[in-house]
Amino acid sequence: MLHLEPLDSDPQADGFADRVIFQTPGWLSFIAASQKAEVVVAAVKDGQTTVGYFTGLIVERYGFRVLGSPLPGWTTSFMGFNLAEGVSRRAAHEALFPYAYRVLKCSHVEVRDRWTTADDLAGTGWTWGEATTHRIDLRPDEDALFANMTSACRRAIRKAGKSGIVVEEATDAGFADEYYDQLRDVFAKQNLVPTYPVERVRALVEHVGPTGNLLLLRARDPEGRCVATAVLPWYRRTMYFWGGASYRPDQHLRPNEALIWYALSYAREHGVTEFDFVGR
Repeated sequence: MLHLEPLDSDPQADGFADRVIFQTPGWLSFIAASQKAEVVVAAVKDGQTTVGYFTGLIVERYGFRVLGSPLPGWTTSFMGFNLAEGVSRRAAHEALFPYAYRVLKCSHVEVRDRWTTADDLAGTGWTWGEATTHRIDLRPDEDALFANMTSACRRAIRKAGKSGIVVEEATDAGFADEYYDQLRDVFAKQNLVPTYPVERVRALVEHVGPTGNLLLLRARDPEGRCVATAVLPWYRRTMYFWGGASYRPDQHLRPNEALIWYALSYAREHGVTEFDFVGR
């Protein structure tokens, strides 16, 4: 029977094939800072043998402790478990119950684990919910990747080049404010405001940027104005679309399509094999 034991530091779980960026120290420090949360890392034990790890964070809401791995609204994706080959995810989830409620004293637990299925949780007491997304396979060569796009998308990428759109990688502190100003314009189109503050973007750049696994992109028009931006964390096999924004008057230049095409090419050059849009 599996059980969980607390760890005081990052488990250095890079040897696990199911490791994703949202379980790494840089990302966890970003979530901890932006959510005022406590990082929880535990070893999954089979007797005295460590067969995996669990990653999550605890927040307090109205006097209750809540364990999220992650929780909605954290602008993050899969966390959950890293498990050795052949270790049951069902058994790992069953072991998390007593650890979360008895040891961590939490009143509610949510887990989003990429490799867990509905069958893994049937009859365990967990409530299952679907989380859909769209992924692009980056293993074909660049010509094949371009050919697999719709004709409208190919035209948009070509138009961006003809319009003089230039994409550049950003590393400066001002990027977060540029991105957020454009994001406000995106939401204003529907008389809404962004679902997170600019401090969230600044924290992401501060904590994840130094790891080398955060691609920040700007698209400039022929006059050199920044008209669109994109935020793309990546790690191992996957790049994720965390956020993108652009000014409405400049969207006819197709800067957003140019940003995505640049990101796909960058990802392939760095050995990434899939692009995840993180949502429908």
